[in-house]
Amino acid sequence: MNFKSIALPWHRISCLDWQLGKRAHRRGRVAVFAYEFVCFGIKQASACLFGGLMVALLVATWRWYPADAPLVRYDFLTLAALAIQLVLLATRLESVEEAKVILLFHLVGTVMEVFKTSVGSWAYPEPSLLRIGGVPLFTGFMYGSIGSYIASAWRLFDFRFTRHPPLRATGVLACAIYVNFFSHHFLPDMRPLLFAVVAWLFGPCWVHYRIRRVHRRMPLLLGFILVALFIWLAENIGTYSKTWLYPAQRQGWQLVPPGKLGAWLLLMNISYVMVCMVRRPVSLKPHQPARQWPQTPGSATLSGWLRGYSPRPPPRSPPAEA
Repeated sequence: MNFKSIALPWHRISCLDWQLGKRAHRRGRVAVFAYEFVCFGIKQASACLFGGLMVALLVATWRWYPADAPLVRYDFLTLAALAIQLVLLATRLESVEEAKVILLFHLVGTVMEVFKTSVGSWAYPEPSLLRIGGVPLFTGFMYGSIGSYIASAWRLFDFRFTRHPPLRATGVLACAIYVNFFSHHFLPDMRPLLFAVVAWLFGPCWVHYRIRRVHRRMPLLLGFILVALFIWLAENIGTYSKTWLYPAQRQGWQLVPPGKLGAWLLLMNISYVMVCMVRRPVSLKPHQPARQWPQTPGSATLSGWLRGYSPRPPPRSPPAEA
């Protein structure tokens, strides 16, 4: 397959974005807000692509994968996740740097999975060949999809920060969180202290994100909580599809306890720090000028648009922005 041919629809979508933005500007602020909201959703969907496809695979294979297939369901999920990763790289919907984060988090997640399944925290009830201990290898890709989302969102929304904590401090916190995932089975659980440190380090921090041209802001800690919420929802889908089960779900499915949100919030910090190793947080400078934008729709591509650039009309025409 010639992946260069995919650039053609990308270019057309960029031209369409330019035209719709111009129309929205002519209709007023409400139309501009609505169009920006749509653009925000498209970028979020792009950032969630890996994770969304993984969740879709969990459900689809649970419902329709043949029980007598030569390749068992878990091994199919592993190969499918690897294929998705390669396609995203080949089509440049994911960068090499983001793939490095995914690989690192894949390894970190797999090690934790091996330990957690060995002590009975949860289990994978189906057979497989591609596994380490009681852990099918596709589980590492599910952890990697979290890192993929953060890295992709960072690129797509051109993150800038105010009062970001020192990287050394966040690195120490991430290590402490990871160690506690193991040690709390034998020693006192340090999660209350870790939550306090997370709030202390990240509470004052604001993340500035750009949908089209203007940077907007939100508390970074709120972003962590929202992502943890969506991970918890995805976890409920995973257990409902019987991909993995907690001890309380072996006799019948029930909602994953909301208390798990705290664990996902802490795990988010580990993933975020790993992304910081590649991306490096940049402060938002006062009156920071916008980056160079394509002057005509013909010079734009969707790959550029997805990296945070958005076509605008030629000079003298007002930009599609409130």
